[in-house]
Amino acid sequence: MGANRSFELESFVRDNIRVLKPYSTARQESGLKNALFLDANESPFDTGYNRYPQPVNESLKSVAAKYASPYPFEQESILTAKNVFAGNGSDEAIDLLIRIFCLPGKDNIVTLAPTYGMYKVAAAINDVSVKEYRLGSGFSLDAQDLLSTADENSKLLFLCSPNNPTGNLLERNAVMDILEKFNGIVVIDEAYIDFSGDQGYISCLNDYPNLVILRTMSKSRGLAGLRVGFAYACEKIISYMDMVKYPYNLNINSQRVAIKSFVQDGMESVKSIMDERESLAIELSKVKGVNKVYPSKANFLLVDIDNPAEKVKMLKKHGVVIRDRSKEPGCEGCVRISVGKRAQNDLLLDLLNGKIDKVFQDKMEFSRITNETSVTLTLFPDDNKVREIHSGIGFLDHMLDLFCVHSGVGMDLYVIGDLDVDQHHTIEDIAIVLGEAIAAMYKSKNKGYNRYGFALPMDESRAEVLLDLGGRFSFEWDVKFEFEFTGDFPVQMYSHFFETLASNGKFNLQMKASGKNDHHIAEALFKAFARSLRIALSNNVADYELASSKGLV
Repeated sequence: MGANRSFELESFVRDNIRVLKPYSTARQESGLKNALFLDANESPFDTGYNRYPQPVNESLKSVAAKYASPYPFEQESILTAKNVFAGNGSDEAIDLLIRIFCLPGKDNIVTLAPTYGMYKVAAAINDVSVKEYRLGSGFSLDAQDLLSTADENSKLLFLCSPNNPTGNLLERNAVMDILEKFNGIVVIDEAYIDFSGDQGYISCLNDYPNLVILRTMSKSRGLAGLRVGFAYACEKIISYMDMVKYPYNLNINSQRVAIKSFVQDGMESVKSIMDERESLAIELSKVKGVNKVYPSKANFLLVDIDNPAEKVKMLKKHGVVIRDRSKEPGCEGCVRISVGKRAQNDLLLDLLNGKIDKVFQDKMEFSRITNETSVTLTLFPDDNKVREIHSGIGFLDHMLDLFCVHSGVGMDLYVIGDLDVDQHHTIEDIAIVLGEAIAAMYKSKNKGYNRYGFALPMDESRAEVLLDLGGRFSFEWDVKFEFEFTGDFPVQMYSHFFETLASNGKFNLQMKASGKNDHHIAEALFKAFARSLRIALSNNVADYELASSKGLV
C-alpha cells in the first residue's frame, strides 16, 4: 500500500472555518515570554494561578510530540509540536473535528458498532448524522463493507483500536485499506494503545494527511481527573484545531502534571495492569454463569454473563460498579469490567462467586499539585490490607507501609516529584496531604475519639509518641540520628515530615526516641505514631478512654 498524498484537505474544511479569524491575545501577538503583562485583565497578585495558561500549550505539545510512541516506547517519535493538539480530554478533539469538517444538517460521520459512545454524542450535539458499521464475527473489521457504509457527505470516519467496549485491536490491513480509500478524515482513537503492545499508527502520519490519531492521559498514565488528551495529525489539521478551540482550554495544573508525567513516569503500572488483566480473565472464566471472557488488548474485559442487569445490581449493592453493555450491538448479555488492582479484582471475584458478605470499604481521597510535585492519596480507614505506596523514595515507602500495618489504615499513594533535585518537596508534600487526611478522619468520627500516647521498643531502640487530636497544633521533637541518611531518606527531614504532618492535621504531637541504629529508630517512630493514631481514632472508649477534664472530644 502506498502513501495517500493526493488527499486535498482544504476541500473538506467547512467554508466558515477556512475563513475564521481566531481569537488572538496581545500576549501571543507580542511574541514575548518574559515581560510585564498588563494585557489580559488578570490579577497582579501572585496566587500561582493568577495568570492565564499558555493559550496553545506549546510546552506540553512539544513534550507530547517527543513521547508520542506507545508503551513500551520502542520507536522514536517522528513528530514535532506542530503535529499535536492538546485538549481537555480527547473528547474535546472529537468535538472540534466534527465542528471543523462537518456541516450541520448535511454531513455525517461513520462509526463502528459497538464502539465508544462519545462519537455519536458529539455528532448529535453538532446536528451531524451518524452512519454505523456493525462489526463482524469476533468484532472483526471488513474494510470494503465499512467503506460501503459511507456516502458523499461522510466527512469523518472513527476507528477505535483497541476498541471500546470489545477490547480488540482492529485488523491492521483493514485499517490501512481504509486510510487509502476513504475520501475524508480517518480518526483512529488509541486511548488504550499502551495496554496492547502494538505500535499503533503514529508512524503513518507523514504518509497520510487524512489521518488523525487520538490519545489520552486518562488511561495508562492515570490522569483522568486532569482531563488531558491529544490529537496527532498533519500540521494543517492541527492548525485548524488550534484555531477553533477556546483560547485557554487546558488549565495550568493539567499542563504541569502532564509534562511531569511524560518526563518522569516510567509507566510501570501498565505492565501490572496487563498482568492483572490476564489473571482476571482466567478467574472470571471459572465463575458460574460466565459464558465467555473476550480477549482484550485494553485495560478492561468484555464478559458475557448470565443475567447481566442482575449482576450489575448485586455488585452495586456491595459498593462495586461495572458497566452494563448488554444493549450494545453485538454485546448482548455482556458487561464491561475495568481491570483493578489485585485486591480490587479479588473482591469482584468473591462477590461474583457468591461471597456476598464482602463489601467495598469506604475510602477518602486527597491530592496536592504544585510546581514540584503531584501527590494523590487514597485512605481506607478500615482496611490496612490496601498498601499501594509509590513515593519514589524507597525508605519512605517502607515507613509508610509500617504506618498502615500499625494504624489499621490502608493507603494508596502515588507521587510524581522532583527527585532529580532532592527529596525535600516530595517528603514535605506527602506530609501535607497525609496530615490533611488525618484531620479529615478524626473530624468524621461520629462517636468521639480518644487522646492517647504510645511507647514502642524496636530492638535496641525505643520511641515514645504523645498525640492529641484536639484540633490545635503543637510539636515537640527529641530524636537524634547518627548518620545523614536512612536508606535514601535524609534524616534531617524526619522532624520536618512529622511537624508538617501535625501542622496540617491540626493536632499536638510529641516525639522522643533513642537507640543505636538509625533504621530501627525510624521504624520505631513510625510504628509508635501509627499505634498512637490507631488508639486516638478508636471509638471504643471502653478500651482506650483517657480521663480528661474536658471530657471525650
